[in-house]
Amino acid sequence: MTDNAIRQTSTSRILIVDDDPDILKLLGIRLSSAGYLISSAGCGEEALAQLSINRPSLVICDLRMPKMDGMQLFDAIHKNDPALPVIMLTAHGSIPEAVEATQRGVFGFLTKPFDSKSLLQQVEAAIRLGAGNPLNKIDNSLENESWREDIITRSPQMENLLGQAKLMAISDASVFIQGESGSGKELLAKAIHKASPRQNKPFIAINCGAIPEALLESELFGHSKGSFTGAIRDHKGLFQSAQGGTIFLDEIGDMPLALQVKLLRALQEREIRPVGSNSSIPIDVRVISATHRNLASEMKSGRFREDLYYRINVVGLEIPSLANRREDIQLLANSFLLGLSKKYNKRINGFAPDALELLISAPWPGNVRQLQNIVEQTIVLSTTSLVPAYLVQKALQDDIGGIIPFETARKDFERDYLIKLLKATNGSVTQASRLAQRNRTEFYKLLQRHQLTPALFKDDNPAT
Repeated sequence: MTDNAIRQTSTSRILIVDDDPDILKLLGIRLSSAGYLISSAGCGEEALAQLSINRPSLVICDLRMPKMDGMQLFDAIHKNDPALPVIMLTAHGSIPEAVEATQRGVFGFLTKPFDSKSLLQQVEAAIRLGAGNPLNKIDNSLENESWREDIITRSPQMENLLGQAKLMAISDASVFIQGESGSGKELLAKAIHKASPRQNKPFIAINCGAIPEALLESELFGHSKGSFTGAIRDHKGLFQSAQGGTIFLDEIGDMPLALQVKLLRALQEREIRPVGSNSSIPIDVRVISATHRNLASEMKSGRFREDLYYRINVVGLEIPSLANRREDIQLLANSFLLGLSKKYNKRINGFAPDALELLISAPWPGNVRQLQNIVEQTIVLSTTSLVPAYLVQKALQDDIGGIIPFETARKDFERDYLIKLLKATNGSVTQASRLAQRNRTEFYKLLQRHQLTPALFKDDNPAT
């Protein structure tokens, strides 16, 4: 056995699935003696139940089993975890079956009675190449798990997701992350960047829904001096700033259609053209994008371009909501508590049992971000070494009624700001646009978006 094999057996768990108890026992003895951790299941259904609780490094399963056979089990496994290697074992092996199995993604195919040396060789190779194995590194600079250190989890769903993320990090393929607001899309994007060959180059993130439409193109692609009112110097956009690295386009579903066309052209041609410039600039960036919106619905309604969707969604990932990974709530809450206690210079050791129960059972529409806000509020108000239940209850009640979605808040602010400008200038678009430092065309677009008519703010308006 190689040194690598000796190292990997200390942490690698293998799930053996076979309806024959003697085979389960024999394989268990042989692999346990080689240093692997073993769990077993007598049927495919039992195996799937175990997989939902704890992810192994490898699955070895019999091809012929009642109810759910080996290939059906393989399909079920790879539907949720395509990075998990599977070795198929059968007494009825044949060349056609082996060819079909390997074409569908089965790692290995062995016949009974199995040869121990061949079995161990395949097991070692499968675990070494498996996405969840810490030995499977891009290069020597990634010989630890620092790439994912900011993602706190013990959820099998998240571990499966991180396994897929690690596999795709090596390539330059565009990645699309789907997930609810506050679920950690930017953290996952950063982890992919840190696990990639671009790790030593810039990672730059931008929220496409947080920047007014008139400014977003300039932020992404830059602009030339004099290209519009207020452009007093050349400005380098984020694509140029991320040269050689990764750009993360968060909430790309909020990007205006006109800008979607320009983004598509930039991704296809690998070059950008700053606003007001006549020349293009070549770019070398990896694009990771994300949204909480359902882009399939957005495309049907004509609000998102189908060609851009397929360009950004070469590889797709979906982050589970916090409500679907409740096993992480206590882990995350304690981690937040530790950091925030230091921030506020408080000696708080944890949550009271009933307080923890409230956290675990809460609905968490705001996901991990909301959990962090709740923990921070309870720490600020806590006067004891354990956070009591009543503080958690109060924070949850206040939070549910007090926080509105970011996009709603941004639109409300923008509308109120425009109304104040029009009132202050007696409905003069020229004066209002000058105060807002926007040209008249852009300012009229803002007014149209909020259905505001300047004439209604004039003193001689009959309606006033």
